[in-house]
Amino acid sequence: MEPETHRYVSQQNTIEKKMEVKPNYAEATDGTKIISEDSWLEPFAPALKHRYSRYQWLKSEIEKHEGGLLQFSEGYKKFGFNRVTNYNGTGKNGIIYREWAPGAQRLFLTGEFNGWNRDSHEATKDDYGVFSLFLPDHDNGQPAIHHATKVKISLVAANGQRVDRIPAWIKVVWQQQNSPVYDAVYWNPPQSYQWKHQSPTVPTDLRIYECHVGMSSQEPKINTYIEFTRDVLPWVVEAKYNAIQLMAVMEHAYYASFGYQVTNFFAVSSRFGTPDELKALIDRAHELGLIVLLDIVHSHASKNVDDGLNQFDGTDHQYFHEGGKGYHPIWDSRLFNYGNWEVLRFLMSNARWFIDEYHFDGFRFDGVTSMIYTHHGVAHAFTRGYDEYFDGNLVDQEAITYLTLVNDMLHQLRPKETRVVTIAEEVSGFVGMCRPIEVGGVGFDYRLNMGIPDKWIELLSKVKDEDWNMGAIAWTLTNRRHLEANIAYCESHDQALVGDKTIAFWLMDKDMYWHMSVLQDLNPVIARGIALHKMIRLATCALGGEGYLNFMGNEFGHPEWIDFPREGNNNSYHHARRRWDLAKDHLLRYQYLWAFDKAMLKLEDQYKWLPSPQAYVTLKHEGDKIITFERAGLFFVINFHPEKSFTDYRLGISKPGKYKIVLDSDARDFGGHERINKYDGYFSQSVPWHGWEHSLLVYIPNRTGLVFALDE
Repeated sequence: MEPETHRYVSQQNTIEKKMEVKPNYAEATDGTKIISEDSWLEPFAPALKHRYSRYQWLKSEIEKHEGGLLQFSEGYKKFGFNRVTNYNGTGKNGIIYREWAPGAQRLFLTGEFNGWNRDSHEATKDDYGVFSLFLPDHDNGQPAIHHATKVKISLVAANGQRVDRIPAWIKVVWQQQNSPVYDAVYWNPPQSYQWKHQSPTVPTDLRIYECHVGMSSQEPKINTYIEFTRDVLPWVVEAKYNAIQLMAVMEHAYYASFGYQVTNFFAVSSRFGTPDELKALIDRAHELGLIVLLDIVHSHASKNVDDGLNQFDGTDHQYFHEGGKGYHPIWDSRLFNYGNWEVLRFLMSNARWFIDEYHFDGFRFDGVTSMIYTHHGVAHAFTRGYDEYFDGNLVDQEAITYLTLVNDMLHQLRPKETRVVTIAEEVSGFVGMCRPIEVGGVGFDYRLNMGIPDKWIELLSKVKDEDWNMGAIAWTLTNRRHLEANIAYCESHDQALVGDKTIAFWLMDKDMYWHMSVLQDLNPVIARGIALHKMIRLATCALGGEGYLNFMGNEFGHPEWIDFPREGNNNSYHHARRRWDLAKDHLLRYQYLWAFDKAMLKLEDQYKWLPSPQAYVTLKHEGDKIITFERAGLFFVINFHPEKSFTDYRLGISKPGKYKIVLDSDARDFGGHERINKYDGYFSQSVPWHGWEHSLLVYIPNRTGLVFALDE
């Protein structure tokens, strides 16, 4: 018989076990609240706490030493060239110049203002490696350096060598005529740009038109901010997009880098025009109701020494990691050291500068995957699941902390209605990337769903239509983390670059040059291409995310690749432009693709499916090649079958009533065969199907996308 005391102790242990309380993650304030949204994260609670505590600690240090994130991110008011009055109580007005160059022994300012004397204006270095120099106004009140004159710094590097550099915080640079070399320009116009329009309310359904100002001309040349404002902005509005995303704005010496080899982070590309002309572009966009996003590059920098940040003070580790850790082998560029205090100031102030000075409404952060992983995503498949998001050997915690801090700062700047929008170009599905910081996330608003274009290109390049897997397509389009908003897209500029192909080119290739005339009989290659081009866009926009993106010209099937002038093409601009005339030509079939894109986005604007809850997929039929789903009160039916049309095809629906077709990709206006009478009504039947109590009988032509709505 069991002793009484032993039995008592056993009972107590059992009671205590039953009374063990699991952490209440829903009320957690230590970065683990996100576990209440995804229980699979529970084993990684310590890592989430560590990630959050790093952010909190660094934020508190910035608050202690700099007065907070907002003050810290105003570095451009301290560094570079700034006008000051009553300098240090001396009563003198003038220009104060500051530069962080800890490895330099001495630093001199030179330029047109002093006849390019490299020794007359020496700056003073403090204990933190910051050089400063005050240039008082002349006795007649004229500034020591006149607006729009050239300047440069000459410094004695750590090894004693005398080198010239462009100031790191310079606001304007000009390319020398017939030369790849850039000059720094002191920019202080007598009158600042007068803004006329406020930023519009941020749309809940972002429809982004990705743009490159330079290649936006119909002619083979570099386009300007002025021409873009006049010609492209009205196109964007007519095409029913509500946001533009500007690429290649941050100054880059090499035009063919598409803007991703940034040399001067605070300067906007002078090859397109002046700062005021860019401001006028943004001002006009705001007047038209468009928000303006900047493709910001904080993932790496050009390795240029003469006109970039590389070896700025004579060392390889000022702004970047030293040695191999500071070099990207694929991009041939330098990698920032996100653990350095002054690098954080530089990058956060850079983002703040574009909001304050140019009134951008947000950013698409380039190369986030490269930033947050030590392998930079190079030749990495991301197949290990959650382990990869918390592997200390793979994850760069300093980069994650920087991204969290910059999101925190940016989201403090404006009221909710006109908030700064942040989008992460991130392919791994990193946990919490687009969740609020307070729940343990990184704080982005959206993530680019980069898996979608990869899937479409894979299918178009490797798989016959009849072998397309409907389940795989639906899975790709719906595969995103719960509560993390995604921007869906079929193709961006990446797929249009030389060496790759756009969807239109994969579908129609050389036939586009000979068979796009409406005066010819419809070529079977063109017929297939036009049909699938529309269907791919409909499926992606409706099923793939909470926002939608398209690169300019792709909506009408732009027939050529992008190739910037370079040695390999005899410096030709022929492929660095957009053929808007093709879509406007009523004798060419490009007009039909453009018409469909406009109709699709107009419908989205009416029903707002992008901000609606994720779609419910009712059917993925492999034999019939049909996908159906419901979202925002609409019923989408897409028949990918290359040959089979279906009469009286029964489909389950969630709500009974009379339905009407509100979008038909096969309509004649969209270059289709007009096989459906769009005026017909479709009455539901009380026949259970596909798990619903009601169903419809519909005619579904092959290679057609249909959208039904209740006829109220």
